[in-house]
Amino acid sequence: MYADRRARLRDRCAAAGSPAALVSRPANVRYLAGGSPPGAVLLVGAGDDVLLCPRAPTGDPADGRPDESLRTAVLPASGGDPAVAAVDVARKAGADALAVEEHHLTVARHRAMGSVAPRLRLADLGGAVEQLRIVKDEDEITCLRIAAEIADQALGELLESILVGRTERHLALELERRLVDHGADGAAFPTSVATGPNAGLAAHRPTDRRVEEGDFLSVCLGANYRGYRCEIGRTFVIGTTPADWQIELYDLVFAAQRAGREALSPGTEFREVDRAARQLLDAAGHGGALAPRLGHGVGLEIDEDPQLAPASMGKLDACVPVTVEPGVHLPGRGGVRIDDTLVVRQEADGGPELLTITTKELLAL
Repeated sequence: MYADRRARLRDRCAAAGSPAALVSRPANVRYLAGGSPPGAVLLVGAGDDVLLCPRAPTGDPADGRPDESLRTAVLPASGGDPAVAAVDVARKAGADALAVEEHHLTVARHRAMGSVAPRLRLADLGGAVEQLRIVKDEDEITCLRIAAEIADQALGELLESILVGRTERHLALELERRLVDHGADGAAFPTSVATGPNAGLAAHRPTDRRVEEGDFLSVCLGANYRGYRCEIGRTFVIGTTPADWQIELYDLVFAAQRAGREALSPGTEFREVDRAARQLLDAAGHGGALAPRLGHGVGLEIDEDPQLAPASMGKLDACVPVTVEPGVHLPGRGGVRIDDTLVVRQEADGGPELLTITTKELLAL
C-alpha cells in the first residue's frame, strides 16, 4: 500500500520534470512511509526510497510504524539535519532536480539544502502529497470509523455523569482521558467544552466556568486512532426543560446541519455544500454568525482539504471524509454547534456515511 502511494508520487514528480522528491511534512511522511518518527524526512525516487531519521525510531504507536519494505537510515550521533542529508543522497544518486515541500521548509533550511548540492535544482513539490491524501482507501476509512466510535463512547459516558457544578476545563480533561481509555492514541485536537454564554463558539478554549442549570452545553472532541482523526460536536441543555429560544435556535442549526449532510455527494461543488446550510441560517437572520466555512476534510490531520466554504473551487469525490459543523452563537446568551464526520459515498452505496452517531436530539441532561 505504501509502495503504491510512493509510486503515484514518483509518477507525478517525473511528469513535472523532477526525478526525485523530498517529503518533510510529518503527515505526508506518515502517509507515504507508514510512520513518521520525530524529525524524519522521506526521499522518494533517487535510487531506493529511504526514510532518514535523526535518531532510531522508538516504535511509539503515536508515530506509526514505518513500512518494512522501506529502507531506513539513521543519522550519526553527531546529528545533522535529515533534509540536508537527503539532498546529499539525491546528489550522489545522480539526480539533477529534487522536488521539495517549500510550504513546510523554513528559508534557513532551504538555503542549507541548496548549499550541499548547488548544482541540484530544488523545485517546489507544492501540495502534491496533500492532493493524493484527499481520497481515502478503505483501510484509512476503517481507522476513521474506529476513531469515531471511540469519540462516541467517550461522549456517551460523560453524558451519563453528573455535570452541574463541574468546570469546562475539568470536563474537557475527563473527555480526553476517556478517549485514551477506549483505545485512542490521544485527542485529535484540544477538546472544547463551552457552557452558558460560551456555548456555540467555535474552538472555545475551556475555562473555569462551572456548569449551571439551564445552560447550553456545547462539546467538540475527536479521537486520534493510528494517526487518523475524527471530529464530533454536540449541544445539550443542562438540568431543565429547554427554553423556547433554545429549542428554536437548536432546531435551526440542526436543519442547517442536515441540509449540509444531505448535500454531500460525488460531483457536488464544495461551495454548494456550504450554501445548502448557509442559506437556511441567512433566511433566519443568523447567516453572519456562521463560521467562514461549513466544514473541512479530515484524515492524518484534523484540518485537510477539501474546504467546504463559499469561495472554494472544486467538486467532491467518493471516499472523501469531511466534517459538517454549523453553529450559531448569540453573544451573552450562548449558542448551538452540531458537528459530524462523514464519508462521501455514491447514492448507489447508500449516500454519505455518518461516522459519528451520538444522538442529535436536544437532550436535557
